[in-house]
Amino acid sequence: MKRFVIIGLGNFGAGVAETLFARGHEVVAIDTNEHAVDRIASHVSRAAVGDARDRSVLEEIGARQANAGVISTGDDLTASILAMLALKDLQVDEIYVKVISTDHARIMEKLGATETIFPERESAVRLGTRITSHAILNYVRLGPGFSIQEMAVPEPWIGKSMRDLELRRRHNITVIAVHDVLLDRMVPVPDPDAPLKDSDTLLIAGADADLEYASKIGSE
Repeated sequence: MKRFVIIGLGNFGAGVAETLFARGHEVVAIDTNEHAVDRIASHVSRAAVGDARDRSVLEEIGARQANAGVISTGDDLTASILAMLALKDLQVDEIYVKVISTDHARIMEKLGATETIFPERESAVRLGTRITSHAILNYVRLGPGFSIQEMAVPEPWIGKSMRDLELRRRHNITVIAVHDVLLDRMVPVPDPDAPLKDSDTLLIAGADADLEYASKIGSE
């Protein structure tokens, strides 16, 4: 069991807190809004009303040397920065920060954030990717120009195996899992000799340009 500190209990912070607690971890949550704290209290190990910019407040609720912290203070940039510094002072090594802009992300990265999360932008990118190609079902960005995408099996691939298709050699993409939609079963290490079915979807990793080309196969 790990200990996590969640600062800010809006939709994002509360969602992270509930998920971590449901997975069996110790979760300490803090917000200046009493109603937000009351809503989350039964879904975390400890919930407190307080100002997370104050190191002593965080230490009092058990933040020192927690395994990780999550900062989700909305559009209050100052609160985000000061909460980051307070967590650093308390020797929390992994700190994840919800940001509201690229400038916000740059500042937090300079301060040593483990990762910055920009939910609105990431959601916009996923939606933009999906609505420009009906073959794409889900999209997860891995880095600049690279992603994992879930796509329906193109019609020309149905009945063929991945060994037959030679996707890595021909298209420079890698199938990392096959999802049988009818059985709702995910196969993370797919059999290279199993024929693909029209009820399958593929989780494929690669460069965005290569994935876009693959998604268009059989659509014209």
